[in-house]
Amino acid sequence: MLLLLVGVGIFFGAKWWLNRPKTVAASQELGNVSIPDVPEASLSGNNAVKLPLPGDEAALNGGLRIDHYEMTWAAQTSFNYANGGERTTKGSLFDKAGLDVKVIRQDDDSKSQQMMAKWIKDYHDGVTKDGMIITDMGSQMDSYLKTINDLVQPLGPEYQTVIFGAIGKSYGEDQLIGDIKYKNDPKLLRGAVLRGVRLGGDIDIALKFAGDNGVPVNQDEKLYDANALNLSYGSDFLSVVNDYNSNQKETRKIVKNGKTGADTTVGFDLVATWTPGDVNAIVGAEGVTPRGGCTIISTRQYTSIMPAVMISCRKFLNDNNTRIQDMLAALAQAGDQVRTFEDVKEFALGLDAKIWNEKDKAYWMKYYNGLQQGNAHLGGSMVYNLKDVSNEFGLQGASDIYKEVYNTFKDIHGRLYGKELEGVPDYLKAVDKSYMAAVVANHPELLEGKALVTQYADKITTKVASKNVQINFETGSAKINPSSFPMLDDIFTNAVSAEGLKVGVYGYTDNVGSPDKNQVLSEARAESVKQYLLSKGLSADRIESKGFGEQRPVADNGTAEGRAQNRRVEIALGN
Repeated sequence: MLLLLVGVGIFFGAKWWLNRPKTVAASQELGNVSIPDVPEASLSGNNAVKLPLPGDEAALNGGLRIDHYEMTWAAQTSFNYANGGERTTKGSLFDKAGLDVKVIRQDDDSKSQQMMAKWIKDYHDGVTKDGMIITDMGSQMDSYLKTINDLVQPLGPEYQTVIFGAIGKSYGEDQLIGDIKYKNDPKLLRGAVLRGVRLGGDIDIALKFAGDNGVPVNQDEKLYDANALNLSYGSDFLSVVNDYNSNQKETRKIVKNGKTGADTTVGFDLVATWTPGDVNAIVGAEGVTPRGGCTIISTRQYTSIMPAVMISCRKFLNDNNTRIQDMLAALAQAGDQVRTFEDVKEFALGLDAKIWNEKDKAYWMKYYNGLQQGNAHLGGSMVYNLKDVSNEFGLQGASDIYKEVYNTFKDIHGRLYGKELEGVPDYLKAVDKSYMAAVVANHPELLEGKALVTQYADKITTKVASKNVQINFETGSAKINPSSFPMLDDIFTNAVSAEGLKVGVYGYTDNVGSPDKNQVLSEARAESVKQYLLSKGLSADRIESKGFGEQRPVADNGTAEGRAQNRRVEIALGN
């Protein structure tokens, strides 16, 4: 009996030992690795981890309170996704970042500028500790920031507004619409009247297009110049389309040779707008009869013109440095999610419709990536990941794309509006890269996403813009005279803004000397210009250089003046 009891004890003791609780390695969280299903997917392989969609329950996290004012613009879709809705929701990226954000639609720039100035004064006076951020179009920031900064100037430099981030860009929807004749022959813009928002990003597209084609611009809406593109101003991007569709008329004074004359009545030949304005103009909408037309030029070609940049005042940003970095990191993550997974993009665009109270999810899904409607391209925006932000602002050694865009339009606006824009902030005062740079340095895992890349054709088959320039070379050689470097720098800056287009560099000579030598010289000079642009930062696949010798003269080779005009370099933009 004793032996039996011992045997039973050994049996159950051994069983317990084998099944005793053991210390084991912690389970590994692998995440939800998914197959990317969006054409512009930025994540792939093990990086393609789909995050759970945020819910609709209020976050109530006690985080930093911020009001975010944005226009009806799908380039901001990743912001709305990161927030989870109109007010930060539980489980959203902003909730995890300790933020409590309310998103507010505001399409009127003048109103958003006044609201920002008022908030800055309240923040200065201690009336509020809550924050305010505005997202708006990058090309117009010179005049936009100046207007606010003038209003709060007495408060000191730390209360000036600055750009501290970017979340996306227009990728086709912001455009110039009108009769196809203006696309076929941009010189016909002389004498045409364009309706748009004064100093707005959409008009900027037209201003650059006119400049690239050598067409003067008249910004005074009281005057009519038959030799220039004439500007006319409305309050917002939807009302200007209504004016275009109804072919509204206005009376102006004819100006010729610098003097005013008789009155004349003009209509609106063109309109500058974005989605849903472009759709209203081309195909119409409920209660809207379209006038029609075509896309003459858009951010599909000028792809760098219009990043969606974020602004606030320096003091608020400095006071909340860590939270602002957390916000930018969350936005970078949101950009990768929207760019990679179709159901995430659909969810986010549904939030857009709810927050803006404009159209529905199906509408924004249709136009987010853009589509062709006859001769028009409707819609088209893209959100940024961290790699895109880094490329935009030159944070990892590359050239600063936005710097060239900002300076391009600072120069254009300054020429048109003169004294009104005196005191526009220089780029280094307008942009504070420190917050973005900190995110790039501290979150290498967010740099795994693929950046947006433009694919260029082998050669230009359709010219969008063309202009002859007189570049000085050493006599009888292809060595560029240093006196022409500033002109070449301007060509580079303008090319950066037209990132979606290939750059053509074509050399020509007069008919002095042998045709064979002239051909070789023209090729060498075109190549010298190409090499200069490459040294500034343009990619080799973007530049096409050719020499045409004494072919295609633009003036009479029988005169010294004519020969001087024929010794030229043509700079073309096309696809």
